[in-house]
Amino acid sequence: MESYSRRWFLGAGAATLASAAGLTACGSGGGSGGSGGTLTALVYGDDAVKVQVKSVERFNASAAAKKANGTIKLQKVPGSEYPAKLRTAMGSPNAPDVFFNWGGGSIKAYREADQLIDLTGTIASDPVLRDGFLPSVLAAGALGGRNYGIPMRGMQPVVLFYNKTLFAEHRLSPPTTWDQLLDVGARLKKAGITPFALGGSDIWPELMWLEYLVDRIGGPKVFDRVKNGDPAGWGDPAVLRAAETVRQLVDDGAFGKGFSSVAYTNGGAPAVFAKGRAAMHLMGSWEYSTQLGKFPDFARKDLGWCAFPAFEGGAGDVRNVVGNPTNYWSVNARTRNKDAAIAFLRDCASEAYARDLVANGDIPATSRAEKLLDASPNPEFARFQYEMVRQAPAFTLSWDQAVDPGIQTPMLTEINKLFVGKSTPGQFVAALKGLK
Repeated sequence: MESYSRRWFLGAGAATLASAAGLTACGSGGGSGGSGGTLTALVYGDDAVKVQVKSVERFNASAAAKKANGTIKLQKVPGSEYPAKLRTAMGSPNAPDVFFNWGGGSIKAYREADQLIDLTGTIASDPVLRDGFLPSVLAAGALGGRNYGIPMRGMQPVVLFYNKTLFAEHRLSPPTTWDQLLDVGARLKKAGITPFALGGSDIWPELMWLEYLVDRIGGPKVFDRVKNGDPAGWGDPAVLRAAETVRQLVDDGAFGKGFSSVAYTNGGAPAVFAKGRAAMHLMGSWEYSTQLGKFPDFARKDLGWCAFPAFEGGAGDVRNVVGNPTNYWSVNARTRNKDAAIAFLRDCASEAYARDLVANGDIPATSRAEKLLDASPNPEFARFQYEMVRQAPAFTLSWDQAVDPGIQTPMLTEINKLFVGKSTPGQFVAALKGLK
């Protein structure tokens, strides 16, 4: 469940992490610096941290570190403690020079407190950073069109998974348009099969449907307005149309009758899918590793995947992606050695770094990683994800991570009310516009 746990802390952790709204620029001590030009990099200490450990070792032994007169000391913080530890550290005299984060809303408070280096100009003038990452992923972690982070972990796009055996038995093809999706759903229901598994009791799996529908109907600029602090963006017609479409799915039985009591966290929704009680599952790419761990035969023989379908008449590009673009390194504005910090970030664009990510089962966000994917646990799925993101004009960060942390929980509550029928699409839109 490592992949899933990473996703959970992305959402829940981001809320705590950016609750640092009370921090001020003068509360940061300007980096730990330390003697001998040693900078501190604060990182989320899960199993994947082995990649960052090797990166630090590689950098510290490099000519780049010598030229910048600085080395990096990695400080690992247990995952469940990370958000609170970062908040405390950023308000202390010994704030980290470089720190792991989730982009978007998770760093908004630090930007507002002038605690982040704006990396936009640095990236634009440095070919390694400018050309080293997939553009949609680099942009996904930005705020107001400005870059404050460098991609440093794997990508987790949301994918439409399907049961290849069930589809073959009922002579179905993966849907590429919304009308096809509705037709496939109708044929499955006629056969007594729930079209989609959904862990509704966790709420965030419901969010994925709205994220994709708003994008496909209105394009990425609709949510960009909200992410950048304009609650009036919720009033865009695409949000209402997406809410109406969700209610149509629910009313038509697309998720079955008991989806609100099924969880993803306890393996309920993956089991419904793997055991053939539901034919499809819209979920983050970690679903593959979840299924491989819980239902390995299903994962190897029956699990198929495809992109979310186009919405007829919609303004969104069918190649657009939603989900978790990656995690990012950001630099404290008061670091004692900006040159060394930037030099360290450049290692994330290296082939050695990408190889380490692939060996860990991750899909790198680097622009030249395709040739490395044959070494991944499932090369076919790895290539699908990489090409999906590489070709995406836009990669929208999961709403619960992108919005201001103060409205994260109320937003999820309103989404759940829409799905379970406690609010109408119109009431849903009105409630979101009122979140500030």
